[in-house]
Amino acid sequence: MRLLNFIFAFLLVFFFFVPMSLIALLISCTSPGPILYWSNRVGRNNQIFKMPKFRTMRVGTPAVATHMLNNPDAHLTPLGGFLRKTSLDELPQIWSILKGDMGFVGPRPALFNQEDLIALRTKQGVHQLLPGITGWAQINGRDELPIPEKVQFDVEYLQRRSLLFDLYILIKTAKKVFLREGVSH
Repeated sequence: MRLLNFIFAFLLVFFFFVPMSLIALLISCTSPGPILYWSNRVGRNNQIFKMPKFRTMRVGTPAVATHMLNNPDAHLTPLGGFLRKTSLDELPQIWSILKGDMGFVGPRPALFNQEDLIALRTKQGVHQLLPGITGWAQINGRDELPIPEKVQFDVEYLQRRSLLFDLYILIKTAKKVFLREGVSH
């Protein structure tokens, strides 16, 4: 799987080079601060790694899950809503795949401070999996899911994982992104 992830990510770098460059330019022109936001995430075996995303929130926004902010929209940059709705903010995570910190499919990496999610995943053995840009829980509810339900989807993925199941998840993800179903704003 590592080799397939690497090859596909390498090809995507070339495919998305121009759009990513344009997004980077637009972010730098519309919002002060860095282009990328590097968040501390929990990876395989609960190891912390730095995961890049295009910055969609203003500098100084608390480092918590978006749904935990009182008024998330107040923290968005001028392009933030668009980047999140289209999931274009996720493109820099290709770097994490090339580096080996993530794959295309797996449980979404928890924020370093989501202790309840990390503890439950560890108890269920999900922490052994390489996190992914998308996953079984992502296409079944994303952030709208309560943590125990999200972890149950992660456990189901752990039990069912295969190349065919990963392809199914990728196709369902593409459909959801295209239709903008369950995408944060």
